[in-house]
Amino acid sequence: MNIRPLTPATLVAELVARIDALPRDGRARVVVDGADAAAPGEVADALVDPLRALGRPVLRVSTGDFLRPASVRLEHGRFDPLAFRDEWLDVGGLVREVLAPLAPGGTGRVLPSLWDAAADRASRAGYVELGSGGVLLLDGPLLLDRGLPVELSVHLWLSPGALARKTAADREWTLPAYSDYKPQADVVVRYDHPDRPALVV
Repeated sequence: MNIRPLTPATLVAELVARIDALPRDGRARVVVDGADAAAPGEVADALVDPLRALGRPVLRVSTGDFLRPASVRLEHGRFDPLAFRDEWLDVGGLVREVLAPLAPGGTGRVLPSLWDAAADRASRAGYVELGSGGVLLLDGPLLLDRGLPVELSVHLWLSPGALARKTAADREWTLPAYSDYKPQADVVVRYDHPDRPALVV
């Protein structure tokens, strides 16, 4: 295993290049996976403008908008790490409303959010269309052992010490959910220090 140090800017450039290398005659589904402490949404957001500058339409989706209703999500209490690991995300809804429509031959019509977890009701979002050559940037935690159909997966890796140190106090109960998480990613980025990321090659 080789480690290539990067800057935040060169990390973005590296990821943009890999995404843009995907065929333009379809749609590219890209996952940026990482614990909340790694802020995968910020990395996904940083890819939007460079991809659009290359002529790629981009759709941003977060798994935080595809959580199950509280009655299901919190059935075992608010602080159950196993439920957080396996039951919080509405995987079926995410595949049905986002990933499947962007598969080859799909309609391209996507529901960018399904559930408003704060209000605990449907988000009432409207469908949007992602055209040919478009890129979906999906971010969230614990995504890469669920068999999601994607063209490129990126994992922001945190060492156990960094994960524990960077996790907010009110989210420390989630830490056991990551103990047996073994993601299989196309791109692995060591992300203990976001100002000094490193690519595993």
